[in-house]
Amino acid sequence: MRTTVGIIGGGPAGLLLARLLHNAGIESVVLESRDRAYVERRQRAGILEQGTVDVLRAAGVGERMDREGLRHDGIELRFERRRHRVDFPALTGGRSVMVYAQTEVCKDLIALQLKEGGPLLFEAEALAVEGAEGGAPRVRFRHEGREEVLECSYVVGCDGFWGVARTAIPAEVTRVFERAYPFGWLGILADVPPSHDELVYARHERGFALLSMRSPVVSRLYLQVPEGTDVEEWGDAEIWDELERRFETGDGWRLERGAITQKSVTPMRSHVREPMRYGRLFLAGDAAHIVPPTGAKGLNLAVGDVVTFARALAYERETGSAERLDAYSETCLRRVWQAERFSYEMTTLLHRAADATPFEDRIQLARLERIAGARAAEQDLAEAYTGFPLE
Repeated sequence: MRTTVGIIGGGPAGLLLARLLHNAGIESVVLESRDRAYVERRQRAGILEQGTVDVLRAAGVGERMDREGLRHDGIELRFERRRHRVDFPALTGGRSVMVYAQTEVCKDLIALQLKEGGPLLFEAEALAVEGAEGGAPRVRFRHEGREEVLECSYVVGCDGFWGVARTAIPAEVTRVFERAYPFGWLGILADVPPSHDELVYARHERGFALLSMRSPVVSRLYLQVPEGTDVEEWGDAEIWDELERRFETGDGWRLERGAITQKSVTPMRSHVREPMRYGRLFLAGDAAHIVPPTGAKGLNLAVGDVVTFARALAYERETGSAERLDAYSETCLRRVWQAERFSYEMTTLLHRAADATPFEDRIQLARLERIAGARAAEQDLAEAYTGFPLE
């Protein structure tokens, strides 16, 4: 099998890249190790930055998002039983975010790819990337019980932290930067309308909590828990009781309860792998970088990566110059490190360490007071949350 761009991974990044390349008249093949049903039900991110929303619309996959997604013009910060709303459009010149689950993005992209795009192979397990340092890379993969080879001009690894793409870059040319956090998020999906019309980020002496949503009738909520927590340690009533404590306000606001349909614990870490390119192999998304979910940046960073690659390849086709492809890693990493910074700052702002001192507690509260009381600090948060420019 032969194509121009071999894409490993059929999540939102790989699928969007295939769509962008199709629109630019460039052939691609997508290899996804899981079946279609798994990809379309895999729960991940749910917040789309303004730039991501704009890219999806321009790519022709924004119709259902605009119809069913929930535009949010702000978030609420809670601390000391007080509430402060951050108004995104007023602080950013009109930008906002969209609540639209990754599962729905994947459904839209899959439907369009199968209708008019290039090959999208499910249950096609990538085994290795070979020849990336030369001019004719190839991907060995297993599909329908047979081992096959996909010959490409370029390979883009959108196959996540545990995929084969990143392992094809020699360790001696790689630098890794990372931080693990001593806590995780216990997340639930619940069949109950959200108790607030925007996301609520709560800093509490017992730990962080987040009120989010997947739709007007499904809530997504999170609790900070110690690293290594077993989700089965928490009963449903205990989860709701703890959420109520951490979201408590002084104005009578109430958290509505409902049936919990899903529970999981997510570890928290920051991770960046440099460079994001080796020869004709390009890394995108979690294959190159991971952020703690506090800043809602993971999916949006992956979108930035594949947009950068698609634009660079189209530029080479139009001009004959590979300068933008050569600058891929540097270009992406500028945005990645700003997102890492913001996600780290949000995480350390809102989560309470088990061994936090009274001094550290007061510093956290002082930082929150600064955001609530100074437009410059509030604007910096709003600009980062709604998204850094796609270069």
